[in-house]
Amino acid sequence: MKTTITALCNQKGGVGKTTSCLNLGVGLAQEGKKVLLVDCDPQGSLTISTGCAQPDSLQDTLSTGLLAKMTDTPYDVSRAILRHSEGVDILPANIELSGVEVTMVNAMSREKILKQTLEPLKEKYDHILLDCMPSLSMLTVNALTAANSVVIPVQAQYLSAKGLEQLLGTIAKVRRQINPKLTIDGILLTMVDNRTNYAKEISGIIRETYGHRLRIFNTEIPRSVRAEEMSAEGKSIFAHDPKGKVAVAYRELTKEVCAIERKKQHQLEAAR
Repeated sequence: MKTTITALCNQKGGVGKTTSCLNLGVGLAQEGKKVLLVDCDPQGSLTISTGCAQPDSLQDTLSTGLLAKMTDTPYDVSRAILRHSEGVDILPANIELSGVEVTMVNAMSREKILKQTLEPLKEKYDHILLDCMPSLSMLTVNALTAANSVVIPVQAQYLSAKGLEQLLGTIAKVRRQINPKLTIDGILLTMVDNRTNYAKEISGIIRETYGHRLRIFNTEIPRSVRAEEMSAEGKSIFAHDPKGKVAVAYRELTKEVCAIERKKQHQLEAAR
């Protein structure tokens, strides 16, 4: 089984990375895929939004696996995995990850520690989604090194769009120096308020500026109060508001992601 590892990445906070990671993960699980979500953020937002209210009380987390890898200590990273009622698995994180990141800076092959930690899990999953922290840190570089592809959630706002260049620069550098197979699946417009001309304008600018060199997903994730309530409940939008416009959008996004995957698979087979 070929595992697709996708990093959801943007150094700007509050653009819907965690929400998109959870909902895309559950969407893929509903399509019959085996899915692991990995929380790569010391704030533990993904861990909290999957229903673990106290991530700091967890004994085993992503940190445990990374530390074991850095110190060459035998450790079965699947011990840290939590199961979610909606059919996805979660490798959680908590504040310990901040300390681990500091240690990483002096480690051997420091960019590849996450990749090596996830290696034994790959045979169990079709998709591994990495929820990156909102900075271009050592952990984010590790996520880009471990990933085959990147999805970039961007809020339909001017400043959010402006920060894209820096992120694209980092992705290009990782591709050049460490991970030549890394591809960008696309830019995902989030929190789009279609009632305002401003959002339509920004959406248009992003499509115009980047559309010729990057895919911009056809699906736009609308702004919704119900979606914002979701993270407090530990459920995906499909369980929280299955008929709402956000659930419909994430279903469409899942279809787009599956179509991209099929296309890549055909190209690989044709190349053989």
